[in-house]
Amino acid sequence: MGMIGATLIRAGQRFLSSLPALFGVLVFTFLLMRVLPGDPAVFFASGPNAGKEEIEVIRKQLGLDKPMPEQLAIYLYDVGRGNLGRSMMTGQPVEKDLKERLPASLELTLTALLIALISAVPLGVVAALRPNSLIDHGVRLFCSLGVCVPTFVSGLLLIYVFYYLLGLAPDPTGRVDIFTTPPPARTGFLLIDFLLAGDLDGWWAAVRQLMLPAFTMALFVIAPLARITRASMLVSLGSEFVRTARSVGLSRWRIVVTYALRNAILPVITIAGIVFSTMLGANVLVEKVFSWPGVASYALDALLVSDYAPVQGFVLLMASVFVVVNLLVDVLYGIADPRATVA
Repeated sequence: MGMIGATLIRAGQRFLSSLPALFGVLVFTFLLMRVLPGDPAVFFASGPNAGKEEIEVIRKQLGLDKPMPEQLAIYLYDVGRGNLGRSMMTGQPVEKDLKERLPASLELTLTALLIALISAVPLGVVAALRPNSLIDHGVRLFCSLGVCVPTFVSGLLLIYVFYYLLGLAPDPTGRVDIFTTPPPARTGFLLIDFLLAGDLDGWWAAVRQLMLPAFTMALFVIAPLARITRASMLVSLGSEFVRTARSVGLSRWRIVVTYALRNAILPVITIAGIVFSTMLGANVLVEKVFSWPGVASYALDALLVSDYAPVQGFVLLMASVFVVVNLLVDVLYGIADPRATVA
């Protein structure tokens, strides 16, 4: 109980210390959107040929006719009340759009991270057990290729091979194909909603639709996870407690899993948290290639038409997710290594 309490207190302190950073993100994003070229009032007033009066009406509706400090004050007040504004693209409140699209991005990102961890940790362990061998060089070559190939290129290659040539993957256009009836929206996560509805055929169709974009994202993040696993395992295998375990005659499997991997996994937890936050905000190319209705593609579409509110809401959401993920990493770190709560 003491260890859990210390971990939660530390997480609470980290959360309080992150509030000024979130406020800074709010202000910076607001100012950045105002200095970017393009006038949203012109775009949403039926294009550059719209009349001056029509443009002024749109500017008043958006609050762009007020001085910049007053706009900022109104924006901060609205955010404090939980109002992120209204999207001119969809005509809906931004918080509603983000709530509808966030589960799609989370489902894709979590699946990709799970695939990456399942692949990267064994690769890193095997490479560390045979340093400078052919296996080690092969793992490092695979990691280098994963980093060098952009996600949209690997995505298109996977579509070409598994959809066009082999016909093993479904049409890469969204979360479900046109022949599958979506389940009742309970959580927003299709895999969970299909199970709750008892529709196993729909669940399998959603899994097949998810695999290609998830593997595309996983290929890009396997490299940092495998590299940190390899480096941490090399340090653990060369440490004194592993040498002691070997001297008392413990089995190789027990030494690797119980002693070396348990200590090597701590940096992997930290990197996994950073990778997850990065993937969630930077998967816009994957979402565009696979027509995935996530928050990143939503923010990009809004940015292209200078729709301020969705972009500002997206950046605030990503900053909040980053804070929450860091807090979760702290909790997991404290569970994996109780000594971390004492420091």
